[in-house]
Amino acid sequence: MHDEHAIPNPDESATPDDSADGTSRRAVLRTAGIAGAGLGLGSLAGGTAHADAPQGAPAAAQAPPRKGKTMVGVPFERRSTVRVGIVGLGNRGGSMIDLFLAVPGVRVVALCDPVKDKTAAAAKKVTAAGQPAPATYTKGDHDFENLCKRGDIDFVYVATPWDWHFDMAKTAMLNGKHVGVECPIALQLDQLWELVDLSERTRRHCMQLENCCYGKNEMRVLRMAHAGKFGDLLHGAGAYNHDLRGLMFDPDYYEGPWRRLWHTRLRGDLYPNHGFGPVSNYMDINRGDRVTHISSFGTPALGLAEYRKAHMPAGDPSWKETYIESDRTISLLQTAKGRVIRLEHDVSTPHPYSRINSLGGTKGVFEDYPERIYLEPDHTNDEWGDFGKYAEEFDHWLWKEHANPPGGHGGMDYIMVFRLMQTMQLGIVPDFDVYDAATWTSPVPLSHLSIKAKGAPQAIPDFTRGLWKKARPGVDSEKPKA
Repeated sequence: MHDEHAIPNPDESATPDDSADGTSRRAVLRTAGIAGAGLGLGSLAGGTAHADAPQGAPAAAQAPPRKGKTMVGVPFERRSTVRVGIVGLGNRGGSMIDLFLAVPGVRVVALCDPVKDKTAAAAKKVTAAGQPAPATYTKGDHDFENLCKRGDIDFVYVATPWDWHFDMAKTAMLNGKHVGVECPIALQLDQLWELVDLSERTRRHCMQLENCCYGKNEMRVLRMAHAGKFGDLLHGAGAYNHDLRGLMFDPDYYEGPWRRLWHTRLRGDLYPNHGFGPVSNYMDINRGDRVTHISSFGTPALGLAEYRKAHMPAGDPSWKETYIESDRTISLLQTAKGRVIRLEHDVSTPHPYSRINSLGGTKGVFEDYPERIYLEPDHTNDEWGDFGKYAEEFDHWLWKEHANPPGGHGGMDYIMVFRLMQTMQLGIVPDFDVYDAATWTSPVPLSHLSIKAKGAPQAIPDFTRGLWKKARPGVDSEKPKA
């Protein structure tokens, strides 16, 4: 995820076994294999309609029988020191380790990445911070399994190429570890269900580490929405519109072409979480409302091919690729309460960065990029107001306590890591859980299916199995007393 003030680094990490032409054999084979296996929908795309779905909605995806107890409202075990293992030490993991080391009471005990130089560089950061030298795991693609087997790790942080997220989250939970994963947490609908079931069976939390939920603007809007400043909520929007063409063709930025290759496999929204997560928080999705269905549309896939023609030499391996990912996808989601959410994704055309980040209700609207607000009775004459005037009253306590947080993306990365580690140290319920992770990622496979079906609505499963109807706390948290 990126903002206009940060180095672009969504969740990239080292992909080993790169050939001489810069192509990662692992990335090619795993990406092709996952895409070839389909989106894992099976019977989960059908079933009978939920009673809570709006009239005319598609049949709801039937939830498989629960195999454990719900993880809704389940607190962490209290611990004075959180012992962390990090898997993936590329652009994202290699920078996030600094933030784990900056939080008091956190110890980084193990590191894993098949690129030995990156693991060694990260290990030096650990010792430079005054901690004991971490164990390192660099022996091939599956050495993360050995990290997860350790008895001295409480939390596994995963920042690897997307096609490994599911396997690593699954392995961590099966070995008794809580796990946090960069976006997206998985790429197939059946994988999302499996992560839900595993979290319930193992009693381990599995979280999508969505840093945008902790942005200063997002948290201010969230508190304003919960205070009723927008009235009854009606609509929201979020996006990942970021020109990544240069980075996706840069042989030195990503370890291999793994991210670009996803543009040869799927047509839908590859990266919905940064926009969907914050809007879900505003609307209390899974905490009093839920998304029921999605309709998606996609433009032709022209941007990457045009960029390649203008910038890549003849004979470059990218010339063997055929891009099908829509240059811009636009999805509309509806909730059980009838609200509408718009999501966009565009990383293949020239445009300024935007996550849109909009919320509207019966008393007014907020729009970001640039930030502006119009609320009755505060504003009149159809003229935008100053969003900054709401800072003192509505900024979240985390931002008041950490006014100048370290790290990238305007500080939201540190706020997220600090809060997650705090919930583990205090033994309280995390701000989001596996049900949020599955919901926020479900547009990846479902938008692809909807685009293929010319925009036909696709049912979004109720991963909570009915527990969404109960209000409960989320990111809009109270400052702990202890």
